[in-house]
Amino acid sequence: MAARRYLIERYDELADRYVELPNQGRAVGGYDYSPEAWRIFPRYNVVAAILEQVERLDPDRLPEFSGLVDALAEAADTAQSPFTQPASNEVAAKTMAEERRLFQSTLQDWVTRGGLRVTPLAYRRVLTPAESAERQEQLQQRWGLVGMSWHPMLAEPTPPDALVLTEASMWDEQGLAQVRATLLQMSGGRVTELREYGADYLVDVEMFAPRYTGAEGVWSDDAPTWIAFASHEGTVAFGGQLAAALEAEWVDLDRWRWSA
Repeated sequence: MAARRYLIERYDELADRYVELPNQGRAVGGYDYSPEAWRIFPRYNVVAAILEQVERLDPDRLPEFSGLVDALAEAADTAQSPFTQPASNEVAAKTMAEERRLFQSTLQDWVTRGGLRVTPLAYRRVLTPAESAERQEQLQQRWGLVGMSWHPMLAEPTPPDALVLTEASMWDEQGLAQVRATLLQMSGGRVTELREYGADYLVDVEMFAPRYTGAEGVWSDDAPTWIAFASHEGTVAFGGQLAAALEAEWVDLDRWRWSA
């Protein structure tokens, strides 16, 4: 979908611009953001909010063209997150409004030109609250998930068949590629991603990334025959069929093992 690609690329562009700011975007003295920062980070916050609302649409079951255009326009107008409201800074409010108008004008340009061709993106969809609750209950019953926490963060001993690695293993591109390849060999399909806060997702395996991103995460398949958990304590744990397959196939696995 052109809208997803546009929003993902726009977010990355703005985030890269923010990273390049001196003093990490802080004003002299470090107590507030610099004027340049106020003109950038509210933009990527509103882009992220629009993207999340757009990804509530199921790419496999999109509405007819006119309905899709209406849904995208509504996302541009109404998408919010904790980082977009209230806009207490006048510059932030202005730049967010500008960013919404930019997406709207881009959408209108697509409609006017027609015949838009876009390279398909991997599947990613925001789960409904009911879907999230159902999956969390499944994981509690099958794997002993407690809230949104699993081993080795639970009080009871970590079972011997759980594979616990360091967080760095999943930020290593080869390590992440190994996990994805192993999962594809097992079954492929799609993966649910639950977070302790923020949106939950259903994604293609190629977007499966069991990483701590400021919010702990839990991943699984439909059955669920396996589980993965990324904690705030620098661990990534695997259980079930995926843990067993990684133990059998990952040649240099030992370098990533976590020890308490």
